Amino acid sequence: MKFIMNTGRTIRQGKHIESKLGSAYSDETGTCFMHPMDMLALGVEENENVKASTGVGEVVLTVKTDEGLPEGMIFIPYGRHCNAILPSTTHSTGMPDYKHSDIEVIATDEKRKSAAELMRDMGGISYENH
Repeated sequence: MKFIMNTGRTIRQGKHIESKLGSAYSDETGTCFMHPMDMLALGVEENENVKASTGVGEVVLTVKTDEGLPEGMIFIPYGRHCNAILPSTTHSTGMPDYKHSDIEVIATDEKRKSAAELMRDMGGISYENH
């Protein structure tokens, strides 16, 4: 199912900003907020997983209900999961499309990776050993 991806910060994310390597921060940034009617159309319920894909890559996210979002739009908090799928095009502005990117979302039984697992799989430095 096609959506528009919007990104930004959440209050819960800010609560755990001092521990970006912790599970609470990783859990928050590994979340896909979605309107309940879109969740119904996808056949997913709160705390189940979805796979979000762009032309750049794909990640598994845990879905949460957000009735404040318009149907057809998802919100993913800034973080490693979002950055893994965010297109790098900037349209000569120097800023990626944090507020409007096309994205495909499907239900999945796959496990969501932690931020550290995601970074390791992408060839980054393992934060678990630092």
